Amino acid sequence: MQQRPRFKRWLGLAVLMLPVLLVTVDNTVLGFALPKIAEALHPTASQQLWMIDAYSLVLAGLLVSMGSLGDRVGHRKLLLIGSLGFTIVSVMTAYSASAAQLIAGRACMGVFGAMLMPSTLALIRSVFEDREERRLAVAVWATTLTVGSALGPLIGGILLEFFSWGSIFLLAVPVLIPLLTLGPLLLPESEPDASSTLDPLSILQSMTALGALVYGIKHVASEGIDGMALAAFVIGMTTGWLFVRRQLRLPTPLMDLALLRNKTFSVSVAINLMSLAFLIGFVFFATQFLQIVLGMPPLSASLAMVPGQIMAIIVGMLVVPVAQRVSVHALVPILLAFTGVAFLLVASLGISLAVLVVAFALLNIGVGAIATVSNDVILSAAPPTKAGAASAISETAYEVGVVLGTTVLGGLITSYYRGTLQLPQFLTPLQERLASETLAGAHTVAATLASGQANELMSIAGHAFEGGIGLMSWVTFIVAVMAIVIARWTLKTPQGQHQPE
Repeated sequence: MQQRPRFKRWLGLAVLMLPVLLVTVDNTVLGFALPKIAEALHPTASQQLWMIDAYSLVLAGLLVSMGSLGDRVGHRKLLLIGSLGFTIVSVMTAYSASAAQLIAGRACMGVFGAMLMPSTLALIRSVFEDREERRLAVAVWATTLTVGSALGPLIGGILLEFFSWGSIFLLAVPVLIPLLTLGPLLLPESEPDASSTLDPLSILQSMTALGALVYGIKHVASEGIDGMALAAFVIGMTTGWLFVRRQLRLPTPLMDLALLRNKTFSVSVAINLMSLAFLIGFVFFATQFLQIVLGMPPLSASLAMVPGQIMAIIVGMLVVPVAQRVSVHALVPILLAFTGVAFLLVASLGISLAVLVVAFALLNIGVGAIATVSNDVILSAAPPTKAGAASAISETAYEVGVVLGTTVLGGLITSYYRGTLQLPQFLTPLQERLASETLAGAHTVAATLASGQANELMSIAGHAFEGGIGLMSWVTFIVAVMAIVIARWTLKTPQGQHQPE
């Protein structure tokens, strides 16, 4: 097959980055819009959480399935179908008339988003046959992943400053129309693999396992450990075990677990997942701290995070030549150290605007570079016929990291907040219930009180929230140190990994 012209290859990559940017922006952009959405749709506290997580949960549950489907029908075809569906559903979601409609729309966006992500990474392999060109292309892709998540707050802040909350969903139209127009001209179709099949039972098992575990974690954070939480954990772990057992027995499994036998591959996936959880967890508390505790408007709050976003872009690209000279097991621990120091600053110095800006920049140095290095290893370790499966595993880890960032790290903050909050006596029972659920709930209640009472309530709520941030930061720092040790002694440069011809 004749190699495509250089200009056409890189223009094709630029088009491929559009859905990557959009899907990752959607992971974090909604946080800034929640106050306006709450005013318009009046969701419950539970509905607010599901507005955020319905998208990532469905996306994570279907990525592996869509990777296999792309191997079977062709990744370009699946990419274009997903782009069209994502655009249509986004427009419909922008005009939701109720919280339930918005949650359903977010879930449908997750379905079509799952068609986009594995196809983008798999098509990079089709477009770039040269190893060094492909390494740079993967670096651009991985950097876009991190930048998209980091840019979500900035884009949300700008849109909400001038437009209604629905504008964050209408963003899909100008981003994906160029892909639908230029994609057929610039992107080659991947070679279909007729042996790849879909297994509905495996899809159901994977989504049930992930959904039950996430529900259980959220329930523990909000209600504590009870029969409902234990039942969710049992269902999740049992279904997960059945999923793994089924994949090992199927002649053509939905998830090729043989790829995970490569230690470098599996450790890279785990580190990628963890680093994204760190980033999303940070964004989760930073957006609330800036807007609710410090009282900054959305645009000003988003601008405070710009230095970190710039670092993610710069380091994500500069790490490419470094990765060519430094072994993976030496480079990744150094990058993990940046993420650990970011949370150590917050834990030891306390949260403030200055600390947040510096910590977010350090975090993006580590996460941006880790995404580039780990995804290059993941893609290189898989044979060409398994590009979709490897891409799907990588993307599933990404989205699971997004879910865990809000569920586990955000759950730690919520649990501390609810456990330590001592509300003033002047609140009604209904106001007490709303204020004790979340910091946003306390802010909503404060808006109905006299100035002095509102300031007292927000002072108490802000102090409890900051205490939760401190706890979560210490826990995250300890996890980062453990990951550094594990990566240093287990993550070796791949030996005899498959190289594309």
